[in-house]
Amino acid sequence: MDRPDSPTVVVLGSVNMDLVTSTARRPAPGETVLGTAFATVPGGKGANQAIAAARSGARVRFLGAIGDDAFGTELAVALSEAGVDTSLLRRVDGASGIATIVVDGTGENNIIVVAGANGRVTELTNTELAAIADADILLCQLEIPIDTVLAAARHAHKSATVVALNPSPVAPLPADLWAAVDLAIVNSLESEQYSAELAQVAHVVRTLGRDGAAYLGEVGAEHSVAGLAVDVVDTTGAGDAFTGALVATWNQGAPTALKWANTAGALATTALGASSSIPCRRQIAAALHAG
Repeated sequence: MDRPDSPTVVVLGSVNMDLVTSTARRPAPGETVLGTAFATVPGGKGANQAIAAARSGARVRFLGAIGDDAFGTELAVALSEAGVDTSLLRRVDGASGIATIVVDGTGENNIIVVAGANGRVTELTNTELAAIADADILLCQLEIPIDTVLAAARHAHKSATVVALNPSPVAPLPADLWAAVDLAIVNSLESEQYSAELAQVAHVVRTLGRDGAAYLGEVGAEHSVAGLAVDVVDTTGAGDAFTGALVATWNQGAPTALKWANTAGALATTALGASSSIPCRRQIAAALHAG
């Protein structure tokens, strides 16, 4: 699926099994409602973004951890089948990470994440550090210990590897981490939370939901794309689809990457689940051609 001009992307992050319940409306506190469907879908922000990058044609290696449970086996298979290199994926004692997701009739959701094995990624091996140094882009999120993200970003920065950060879920971050970031991908909430820190980042991409996305670069360079009209089924993982597609095409320039990622994110809302809804290169290209 990768192309000769595709970047090599190392994704350091989480991998979870998503437990997805569909319901007409999400319950109020203390209320019980009837669901309409249930599914288990491989997810986790790191894994979703790795799969999205691979489906957009990048050569992707994943760094993270799964448990020694049945979910762990399924998660490893899902990454591998999507074309992600899992040779450095750790398997540790205990449970894999999980996310409990409730999706309502409008496609909006609530999510509770339990870290499981993701919380065990506390140090990077020499082999993992070498993989980061050899990559074109390191992509991180915040569903594993922040100290590990910081160590990876510092090493990548010293090695001239582009450091891309999706600072989600929102958490206090050390200044040293922001100093190593070349590209930040944020939604509206994250943009507001980290407004001061983002001013220091060379390249910032903001996802705007139905309104598309915007880019702000060095020396005031700006670019934006409008939202894509689609029939929304489930917004879970749309931001991850956007982020993975963005880094996969980043070497083609910000305007091209932004348009590609915006289309990938929109298409991801048209199916249930996170990784299961991520479009492939052919689907994205067809939607861009049709538009």
